[in-house]
Amino acid sequence: MITSMSNPQMKKVQQLLKKAKTRREEGLFAAEGIKMFGEAPSDRIRKVYAAASFAEKEEFQRILEEKGLDSHSDKVEIVDDKVFKNLSDTVTPQGVLCLISMKNWSLSKMLEDADKPLFMILEDLQDPGNLGTIIRTGEGAGVTGVILSKTSVDVFNPKVIRSTMGSVYRVPVLYVDSIEEEVLPMLKTHGITTYAAHLKGKNNYDQEDYGKGTAFFIGNEGNGLSDELTACADTLIKIPMAGQVESLNAAMASGILMYEAARQRR
Repeated sequence: MITSMSNPQMKKVQQLLKKAKTRREEGLFAAEGIKMFGEAPSDRIRKVYAAASFAEKEEFQRILEEKGLDSHSDKVEIVDDKVFKNLSDTVTPQGVLCLISMKNWSLSKMLEDADKPLFMILEDLQDPGNLGTIIRTGEGAGVTGVILSKTSVDVFNPKVIRSTMGSVYRVPVLYVDSIEEEVLPMLKTHGITTYAAHLKGKNNYDQEDYGKGTAFFIGNEGNGLSDELTACADTLIKIPMAGQVESLNAAMASGILMYEAARQRR
C-alpha cells in the first residue's frame, strides 16, 4: 500500500495531473472517477490507483474483472485514503484514478474511416469545460473528429477529461500547428465544405446542407475566429439570436451545429 505523497509514483501522478508537458513526454494522462475507470479501454490502461476504502467495494472488483485485472496485478496499486485525497484533482474523490496511454490520430486516418466526414475545427479554444462538452456532444452527434489549433486548451487537462464523461476515449482529437496549412488543403481534396460560425454570417445555420462532408469552425471564447481562418471558410453562417444576446457559448454553438448536421443526415 502507498502511504505517502513522497512516493515516486504519487509524484509522477501529480505531474501528469498538473503539467501538459509531462503528459506529452510520458504519452500518458490521468483519468479519475468510477465512470472514467469503467469506460477506459482495457488495452490502454497502464496503472490503476485505488483508495483503500474503495478497493474493498464490490464495484471496484467488478470493474477490475471486466478489465482483465485483479487487486494483485502489477498494474493495480492500493493507496491510503488520506494520500489518495491529497492526490485527487477533485473536491470529493471517488476513490479511483487510472493512467491511460494516449492514442495518436492523423487527419488521413480520420478521413479514411469516414463516409461523410463531420469535423469540428476549434481555433484557440481556452475553456476546459467547453472542450470537454464539445467532445462529449460530438460523440452523440456522430462527429468524425475534433481538430484544434496548437494554442487551444490541452484535451488531457483533468477538467477536460472529466467533462467528456468518457468520450475522450472514443472521439478522435488532433492538434495541428496550422489549420490553414495542414488541414484545409486535405479537406478541400476530399470535397468537404467548411462553415464558419460568425456574427457576419449571411445565412442562418439551418439554411445550409450538411448532408455531405462538413467541417464547422468555432473560435476563441472571447475573440471568436481570427480573420485569417474566417477568410478560409467556404460559407459564413450564424445562429439567429433573440433579445440582446450577441452570441452563444462555444460549446452550445457547437452542439447546435453538430446536431443540425446529425438531424439532416438522419
